[in-house]
Amino acid sequence: MKFVEEVVVEQFLPTVRSMLAEELRDHGFTQREVANALGISQSAVSKYAHGDVSQTEAILTDDRVQETVTEAAAGLASGDTSRVAALIELEVLIRELEDGELLADLHESEMPALADAEYDLSVHDPDSEARARERALASVRRGLRTVRNASGFATLVPDVGSNLVEATPDAETVEDVAAVPGRIFDVKGRAAVPADPEFGVSEHVAGLLLAARETGVDANAAIDVAYDPETVAQLSAAGHPTVEFDAEGGIDAVRTALETAAPSDDTVVVYQTGGFGIEPIVYVLGSDAPSVVDTVREAL
Repeated sequence: MKFVEEVVVEQFLPTVRSMLAEELRDHGFTQREVANALGISQSAVSKYAHGDVSQTEAILTDDRVQETVTEAAAGLASGDTSRVAALIELEVLIRELEDGELLADLHESEMPALADAEYDLSVHDPDSEARARERALASVRRGLRTVRNASGFATLVPDVGSNLVEATPDAETVEDVAAVPGRIFDVKGRAAVPADPEFGVSEHVAGLLLAARETGVDANAAIDVAYDPETVAQLSAAGHPTVEFDAEGGIDAVRTALETAAPSDDTVVVYQTGGFGIEPIVYVLGSDAPSVVDTVREAL
C-alpha cells in the first residue's frame, strides 16, 4: 500500500525544489539565499545544482508545475510574494494534481490497484481563505512597487496621506482588506510606503471599497489621491465613469451616489470636492491593486 503523500515526498518535492532552486539562481540568488528561501540546507541546494537529486520527468514537463514554479520564483525574487504565499500556491497545486491529475496518475503507477477504485481521493479545498489573503497581499505589494517608482506619483498624495487597498473575494469587513499601515505620504517628492501591507489597517479607504461593493460595483481594490478637476476630467476622458458624492455625508453618501449612478465599468472613479475640515479626494476603484495604480498613473 502506497499513499499519494509518499509520491509527493519522493517525486514531487525533490523535482519542484530543484526547479525552484534553478529559477532562483537565474534571478541572481546566491546558494545561501536559495537555501533560506526554500528552507533547506546549502548542501541540498548544491545537490540540486549538480543534478544529484532524482527528478520525475512527468513533473518537470507539466505546464502547471512550470507556471507555478516560475511565478513563485519571480515573486520571491521581487519580494511581491512571501514564503507563505509561495508555499500556499504550491500546496494548492499539489491538491489539484492529486485530484484525478498528474499526481493521481503517478500514484496509480506506483499502486496499480487504484485504477480500479471508484472513489474520490481529493480532500483539500484550493479556494482557501489563506490563499485569498496571501494573493491580496501580493497584489498590493505589486501595486506599491509602481507607486514607489512612478515619476510624479507623490504629487497626487493628499495631505492626509493615501492608501492602496485590496479585498479578498468574499470580504465583509475591513479585516478582510489588505492595506498599507500608516498610509502613503509624500516625503521630499517621493511616495513613501512605511510598511508592508497588512489586513485590517485601513478604515476609510477599505470602508469605501466595501460600501461600493455592496452597491454592486465589481471592484476588489481602491486607491485615494488628491482631488483636482483636471485629474477627474482625464479619468473621465479615458472612459471611466466618475461619480461625485457629498463629502459631509460619509460612506452613506457614497452608497447613495453609486446606487443612483449604477456604474458598470471595470474601473470606477468616486470623488468629493471637500467640506468643512474635509480634504477633497478622488478614489479609483478597480479589479486589483496594480490596475488601480496604473489607472492613476495614466492620469499623471
